[in-house]
Amino acid sequence: MERIFKAAKHHGFEVFISPHYFYPADKAWKFNGPLEADEVATGMFARKGVLNLDGLEGSGADWLERFRPYIQDGRTVVVAPHRVFGPETNDLVLQLRKRNVGKIILGGMLANMCVEAHLRELLEQGFEVAVVKDATAAPKHPEWGYGYTAALINYAFLAHAVITTDEAVRAMELGS
Repeated sequence: MERIFKAAKHHGFEVFISPHYFYPADKAWKFNGPLEADEVATGMFARKGVLNLDGLEGSGADWLERFRPYIQDGRTVVVAPHRVFGPETNDLVLQLRKRNVGKIILGGMLANMCVEAHLRELLEQGFEVAVVKDATAAPKHPEWGYGYTAALINYAFLAHAVITTDEAVRAMELGS
């Protein structure tokens, strides 16, 4: 991810972050999927409130330290948080459309959940999407399996391209 951030910033590409947060009101949800239930129970991605940044740093909902210079540079667009997995519950599509962005290089956490959900919705919204397969991460579960393997299979069926970081950086260098 860091190489992608560096290349995007150096070559003038816009960077968008679609964060995932849970707020106190979300604890009143009447049902959740297995991963959501675990995230709520453990406080992963928990925020104290929509307008409250207390306790954000180091909470798991914060940016990784090495990515902060790229995300907090005043140029990166941090959209409203998505609430389950995909951007249907935030303003990512609006932010992309208002900037006339049509092609997306996608990477991030939870390859088989959030990244795939973003891929599917962005495709449905008419964007051309390449997924950077070595710039994604996924959970391993003793019973459910390895999410990364599931994601790679689905990326191959869905994305316009499944590329490596080297390929993404080269494409940005060429401006394509």
